[in-house]
Amino acid sequence: MPSRRVPVDLNAGTYFLTLTVQRWYYLFDRHNRWPILADSIRYCREHKGLELNGYVFMLNHIHLIVTSPDLTGFLRDFKRFTSKQLKENIAATEPGVLKLFVDDAGTYRLWMDTNAPKKIENPDFYVQKLNYVHENPVRKGYVARAEHWVWSSANPDSPLEVGILS
Repeated sequence: MPSRRVPVDLNAGTYFLTLTVQRWYYLFDRHNRWPILADSIRYCREHKGLELNGYVFMLNHIHLIVTSPDLTGFLRDFKRFTSKQLKENIAATEPGVLKLFVDDAGTYRLWMDTNAPKKIENPDFYVQKLNYVHENPVRKGYVARAEHWVWSSANPDSPLEVGILS
């Protein structure tokens, strides 16, 4: 089973993360939902010391390579904020879809619990994960070349500024 949490003693650092929508539901490809994710990452960069080192936003999950002094805090705040914003967006545009994110106890949960955190501790592992992130839309057949996917750090005109690790 993928790891859910970042170990307390490894909270600060550079990580490869995967955040997935409940039920793997294709959610982000409509109704201006990718900008909600981007705005939250921009906020965390400006106010929480987050460095974005690579990313791709897919239809039902996102991959991030980030450096943070408080990764646990970033994940908590990012998931909480985007869950709220996306819930409002879904309620306004596709209200019938909301029920897919309500559990048996009646609690709304947009994101799966796991973040699959993998600490990046050497340049080879970073390059491997960055290539994986960038090739994700190609492997799915959405684009022929990684740089053609708009919501990716592979795109030179990416909507999000990325600081590539050296």
